Amino acid sequence: MDIFYGFDLGDAESAIAKLDRTKDTVPEILTVQEAKSFITAYAMSQEGNLIVGESACYEPKAQTRKLRFKSRFLTSSDAAKDIRSFAGGVLGELYLNGDLIRGEDSCFYIGCPAGWDRMTREEYREIFEKVGYPPAKIVSESRAALVSACQSKHLQVGYDIMSRPVLVVDIGSSTTDFAYITSGHEEELQTGGEVFLGGGVMDEILLEDAVSRAFDPKKIRRIFSESEAWRSYCEFAARRLKEKYFSDEDFWKENPCVTSVTIRQSMIPIKLTIRMDPEIAGKLIDQKVERLGNKSFREVFMDSLRQVRDNIKEKQPELIFLTGGVSKLPPIRDWCAEVFPEAIVIRGSEPEFSVANGLAYCGRIDEELREFKEELEQLKKSSVVEDLVKKHIGELYHDTVDAMVDPILENVAKPVIGRWRNGAIERLSDIDNVLQNEIDAYLHTDEARAILAKPVSGWLKKIAGELEEHTIPICVRHNVPYSALSLNSYLSLSDLDVKVEARDIFAVNEVTWMIDTIVSILVGLLCGGSGIAMIANGPQGIIVGMIVSILVLALGQEKMQDALLNINLPRVVRMLVPKGSFESRMEKLSSEIKDRLYSDLENEKNEEISGRLVKEISEQIEICLAKMAEVVEIPLSQK
Repeated sequence: MDIFYGFDLGDAESAIAKLDRTKDTVPEILTVQEAKSFITAYAMSQEGNLIVGESACYEPKAQTRKLRFKSRFLTSSDAAKDIRSFAGGVLGELYLNGDLIRGEDSCFYIGCPAGWDRMTREEYREIFEKVGYPPAKIVSESRAALVSACQSKHLQVGYDIMSRPVLVVDIGSSTTDFAYITSGHEEELQTGGEVFLGGGVMDEILLEDAVSRAFDPKKIRRIFSESEAWRSYCEFAARRLKEKYFSDEDFWKENPCVTSVTIRQSMIPIKLTIRMDPEIAGKLIDQKVERLGNKSFREVFMDSLRQVRDNIKEKQPELIFLTGGVSKLPPIRDWCAEVFPEAIVIRGSEPEFSVANGLAYCGRIDEELREFKEELEQLKKSSVVEDLVKKHIGELYHDTVDAMVDPILENVAKPVIGRWRNGAIERLSDIDNVLQNEIDAYLHTDEARAILAKPVSGWLKKIAGELEEHTIPICVRHNVPYSALSLNSYLSLSDLDVKVEARDIFAVNEVTWMIDTIVSILVGLLCGGSGIAMIANGPQGIIVGMIVSILVLALGQEKMQDALLNINLPRVVRMLVPKGSFESRMEKLSSEIKDRLYSDLENEKNEEISGRLVKEISEQIEICLAKMAEVVEIPLSQK
C-alpha cells in the first residue's frame, strides 16, 4: 500500500492530507469546497443534495443544517449520525475532485482525542467503514501531531526525541488534549478543571463583543437562538479574524483589523462587523466566563498546565509541542514556558495542519514498519542467528568457566571444608552431596548471577557485532534508525549497570531480560550434573581428593585412603588438614578444575549440551530482536 490519507475531523474545522510514498516525501493538504481548512458542517438541501463545509452554513434552501457534532460523540447518539453524514459528504468531494480514486490501494488514518478508549475508537472507525471509506485506522491526534514534528524538516526534530519525555498540547476549538509521551509510551492527561476548554471560548467572547456593538443586538441574538448554523458561521468568522490578529499582533495594534458578515436569515440582510484590537485581545484571554466556572481562558489553561505537571509521575517533559490553530496565540507559548521552565516549547509553521499531516505520515510509517518486521521475521526464520551462536558457543563455555570457578571455590568450597574440619559434616564421603547442594544454591544467588552476567554480556557483544551485518541493512531499507536493532549499543551500557532504567534507553530492558534468561540457562546447565558436579563427585572429586591426599601424607597410610572416606574421623585428625592448605593450593585447584571442565564440555557439548544450548540462546536473541522492533513501532504508528 502506497497512498495514505490523514483526516483530521475537528469539532469546528477539518483538514485532509494525502501522502503517496511513491511520489512525495511530504503530505499534500487537499481542498474541500475550495478550502484547505474547511468548516465541520453539513446541510441537506430541499433537492436532497448533501453539502459540506462553509457552503453548508449559509445554504438558503437547507432543510437540515448541523455543526459542532464531534464534541457530542461521547454524550449524544445523534452525533454519530451527523458524523456519518459529514464524512459521507467529504468522501463525495474527494471523489469529485479526483483526490481519491475508486479501487485504489489506499488507507485512511483518522484522528481522535487522546482520551478516547479502544471501544470508542472502534465505534468511531465503524462509522467511516459503513460510509464506504477505504480501510480506516483511528489514531490519537496528539500522537499524530508528534509524528508530524518528528518528520518535519522545519522543526529539525528527529527520532531521538522518542526516547525523551514530551508533552503534546493540542488546542482545538472545543477541547484541549494533553498527552505525555516518554520512551514511546503515551499517557492521557486531561485538562485540569475544564475538559472542554478550547479556542471556541474566545470566539464566543469576540462574537458577543461584536453583537453588543451592533445596530440591533436583540435581533441578531434572536437569529442566533433560532439558527445554530448562523451563530456558528459568525463564530467561524470571528475565529478567522482572531487568528489573523494574533498572527501579527504588532502590525494590527497600529492598523484596523476588521471583518464583516452578512446574515441572510430574514428578508432584510443584517451586517455584523467584528473587530480586533489590543483591548479586545486582552478581553479574550482574561474575561471570566460562566461556563468556565467564572474563570478566564488564561486561568483555566494555566490551572490545567499546573495539574498536568503535578500528575506526571515520570520525568517532567523536556520538549513541549504545540499544535492546533489556537496554539498560534503568542501567550500560549509563554504560559507553557512559565509552568515548564525546563522544557523547550516548539510549534510548527502551520499547526492547524499538524494533525492531518501526522496522520498521513503514520500511514507511511506503518507500511514501512510492516515491511521492516516482515524482513526481520525472515531473518529470524533463517539460520543466521543460530549459526552465529554455534560458531561462538565454545567461547561462552570458556568464559563462563573462567568467571565462576574461583568464586565457587571461595564462597562454597572453603566454607564446606571448614564445616568438615569442625565436625559439622561427619564423613568425607558426605562432602560430595553437600557441595552439590551448596553450589546449586550459590549459582541461584544474585551475586553469582551478576558474575555470570558479565561474561554473557561480553560474549553477546561478539554475536551482536556480527549480527549487525544483517540487521543494519534491514533498518536502512525501511527508514528505521539502525540503532533500533543494535544489541551492541545496549550491551555496552550493561557493562556499567545491567539494570539501567529502560525509560532512559528503551532497549536496555529487553537486553537485560535476555542476559538474565541466558544466565538461567547456564545455571541450569551447571547444576544439571554435566559441569560443576565433578568438583563434588566422591573420591574422584577434586576437593575431596585434595583432602584425602593431605591426610594420607600426614598419616602415612596410603592403604587407608578408601576407609578415610566413610569413617567419622576424630576432630584432631581433621585438624591435620590446616586452614591454609586449601588457600595455598587454590590456584592449582582452580586451574585443574577449569581444565577438567573445559575437557568435559568439549567432549559432551556437540550432543548433550550444545544442541540445546544453541537453540535456546538463539531463540532468546530472536525474541529480544522482536521486542526491540515492537518498541520502535510504538512511538511512530497508531496505538
